[in-house]
Amino acid sequence: MSETPHLLLVDDERSIREPLAQYLTKQGFRVTQAGDAEGARARMAAYAIDLVVLDIMMPGEDGLSLCRHIRETSEMPVILLTARAEETDRIVGLEMGADDYVVKPFSPRELAARIKVVLRRFQAGGAKQHAPESGSFSFAGWVLKTGERALVDREGVSVPLSTGEYNLLHALVTRPRQVLTRDQLLDLTQGREAAAFDRAIDNQISRLRKKIEPDAKSPAIIKTVWGGGYTLAAEVTRL
Repeated sequence: MSETPHLLLVDDERSIREPLAQYLTKQGFRVTQAGDAEGARARMAAYAIDLVVLDIMMPGEDGLSLCRHIRETSEMPVILLTARAEETDRIVGLEMGADDYVVKPFSPRELAARIKVVLRRFQAGGAKQHAPESGSFSFAGWVLKTGERALVDREGVSVPLSTGEYNLLHALVTRPRQVLTRDQLLDLTQGREAAAFDRAIDNQISRLRKKIEPDAKSPAIIKTVWGGGYTLAAEVTRL
C-alpha cells in the first residue's frame, strides 16, 4: 500500500458521490470514482486500489454482487453504503465479505474514521492486497515467470530485469491490449508517491523494448498510444 491510500468510491448517485470524494480527498486519501459496477470493475483492473467504498443499491449489478466478486478475487477491504437500516441487510453484507457497513444518511467524518480503522486493521493483519499473480505468462515468444520473477526467451535463456522493469512488464502482461496511462502504470508499479517521476515509466519502457522487441525503434509488442499511454499489443496466454 502506498503512503496515500487509494480509495474506489462506487455510488450511482452523483450528488452523493462527488461531494464525498472531495471530502475524502481533503482527508488525505486518493479517490477514484465509479457510478456503477461495470465502471468499478474497469477501475479495479486499471489501478491498485487499497479499499472500496461501495453502495449496495445500484442499477444493473448491485453492490452485494460486486462485493462478492471482490472477495472472490482479492483481499482488498470493502465498506458498504446503503439506505437500508435493517439488521438483516447488514448481516447479508457482512456475510458477503464486507469489512464494515455504513447506513445512509451518514456523516462523512464517520466514514473517513471507519476507512482509517479498516485500513489499519488490514495492514496489521499482514494481508497482501496487491500480491503478484502466480504462474507464468506467455507472449510474443517470451515467458514471464512470476514465481521466479524471470523473463525467458524461446530457447529458455533468462533475460535480467530490474525490479521496476519486472513490475512494469507484469502490469502490462496481466492487462493485454488495454491502454494504460503513465499515471496508471505508476500506481500499479510504484504507488503514487512516485508521481513526480513519471518519466521513469518512459525510461523503463525504453529499456524493456530493447530487451524484448525485435526492433526497439519500431516496437510491435509494447506500443505507444499517443495521448493515452502504453499497451501490450501481443496475445497473452496464462500458463
